[in-house]
Amino acid sequence: MSQMRWFSCGEDAVPPGEAWLVARERERLARMRFTKRRSEYLLRRCAGKRAIAAALDLAPEAATLGRIAMLNAPGGAPYAEVDGAPAGFDVSLTDRAGQAVALLGEPGSMPSGSLGIDLEIVETRSAGFVADFLTPPEQQWVYAERERAGVDGWDAAANLIWSAKEAALKVLRVGLRADTRSVVVSVHPVDREDGWGRLAIAAAGGATFPGWWRRDGAFLLTMATRLPVDPPGLLPGSADLAGAVPVHSWLANPLHH
Repeated sequence: MSQMRWFSCGEDAVPPGEAWLVARERERLARMRFTKRRSEYLLRRCAGKRAIAAALDLAPEAATLGRIAMLNAPGGAPYAEVDGAPAGFDVSLTDRAGQAVALLGEPGSMPSGSLGIDLEIVETRSAGFVADFLTPPEQQWVYAERERAGVDGWDAAANLIWSAKEAALKVLRVGLRADTRSVVVSVHPVDREDGWGRLAIAAAGGATFPGWWRRDGAFLLTMATRLPVDPPGLLPGSADLAGAVPVHSWLANPLHH
């Protein structure tokens, strides 16, 4: 079994009401006024809790999810508890356009805080975006992908590099507070039947993080780790990311009432 497993779900999987949240989650939700932030918070909680439930072979019903807490450390990194005790899994969460993914490191398989995951969609990126946020080697690769595959190649490459940077910055526990050009991403083609391709991410000070990436329909998924590991296996009950359609449901009601 892989040292990591992943789980994907969409907004339709989020249970109604708040009974499936623990008290600390409900308290944090109550402070959120904007629908986008609330819906993304709930979606990430749902993905993380359902991933933990699947890994522990628990039924994904609301009562079970209510036993699982998906909380955040002071620096923002997520961690999980089950019935008030540490769940033991290393956790990274991401969401984009109505879809969320949870990545779990198997208990004891790697040092805590050594993985990060990010989800993006293949959307239009300008030349200014590429020039401002990507390093010269990354820019060269994006332009080469445009030559190879046209506009889709450009957009896929630019968003893939951006996503991999976010995954690496989660491993570094700095997020987008850091300059995105402080890490340099190298992308290797998908050469596996399971759809995963390799990443190599160089950080300041000479550190290099391995990683994996995949494209599923309109979505790009990347992950980075401190140590080399096999790509994650898919947890049972996960949605089909390749068939997911990006949505922005919060636009209908931007301010929560």
